[in-house]
Amino acid sequence: MMKIVVLAGGTSTERDVSLVSGAQIYKSLKGAGHDVMLLDVFMGLDTDDIDSVFYRGDELLGNIESVKESNPDIEAVKALRADGGKVFFGPNVIDICKKADIVFMALHGENGENGKVQAAFDLNGIRYTGNDYISSALAMDKALAKEIFAIYGISTPRGYALKKCEEDNNKPEYPVVVKVTDGGSSIGVYIVHNDAEYEKAKKEAFELGNEVVVERFIDGREFSVGVIKGEALPVIEIAPKEGFYDYKNKYQEGSTIETCPAILNDEDTKRIQKMAVDVFKALRLNQYARIDIMMDKSGEIFALEANTLPGMTPTSLMPQEALAAGMSYIDFCEKIMAIALEN
Repeated sequence: MMKIVVLAGGTSTERDVSLVSGAQIYKSLKGAGHDVMLLDVFMGLDTDDIDSVFYRGDELLGNIESVKESNPDIEAVKALRADGGKVFFGPNVIDICKKADIVFMALHGENGENGKVQAAFDLNGIRYTGNDYISSALAMDKALAKEIFAIYGISTPRGYALKKCEEDNNKPEYPVVVKVTDGGSSIGVYIVHNDAEYEKAKKEAFELGNEVVVERFIDGREFSVGVIKGEALPVIEIAPKEGFYDYKNKYQEGSTIETCPAILNDEDTKRIQKMAVDVFKALRLNQYARIDIMMDKSGEIFALEANTLPGMTPTSLMPQEALAAGMSYIDFCEKIMAIALEN
């Protein structure tokens, strides 16, 4: 049995998703007999006895039940800290993580999935689950990832990147997708069909980040493939009942039909799994990730992005894929930790 910190929360737009992922992981690891604590990376914990935090009860868990339908109010979260959140790491976070045998990363989005926390942990000698800081940074930047896909001959929707305040002389061929380069959970993603929608989408996206990607909209079937140490899990198909696979449809139970294994012929299954593994290798990922892929109506497939810390909520995709491969939720968690400890 190990001392484990499940690190969640933070200040990204995916804060709520992260907390639900963290709560699920915490309950699973605690049920397996580990000494576990759930820690909000931003709020931290005021304590004079760091060693005792691994043996305290569920009062540290808080009231985390499900992902809210609306995005979290990050400014309100920052106001909860006496310093207003000038430093990302909350009280005692680094010291508590140093006491753990391993930190299970349940962070999602900016300052969690972009490699910065991973780099800080490397400098402090803290073991953690998930990919290293370089591969995390490469995957998180959607514009850079698309450039890497092109170098490795991986098909991806054609498009371009725009920085905030940069003059836009492009002539989009509608429909297109506008999305923040460093977002997640489909926050800051817009499907647009005309110039008015395009300008509105850019304005809203630039409120969330300094760079956006504009790419061709692929009309077809959406799939996701988990990859663990370079081996693909069963393919899952995602079919929202309404609209596209946005924040609501990802996390509100019953909003999306998810089929795993996806109903595909053997050839298409192998093509999609191979593309997922190719993306994994191109982005130098070394532990686990989930790759999102589209298939258009002619059967051509396109890599969208890689998620280096996939959701672990009750409705998340990669745990469903792991289950289809014969791994229970706790088996999947234990495997993730074993891979991290091997490294």
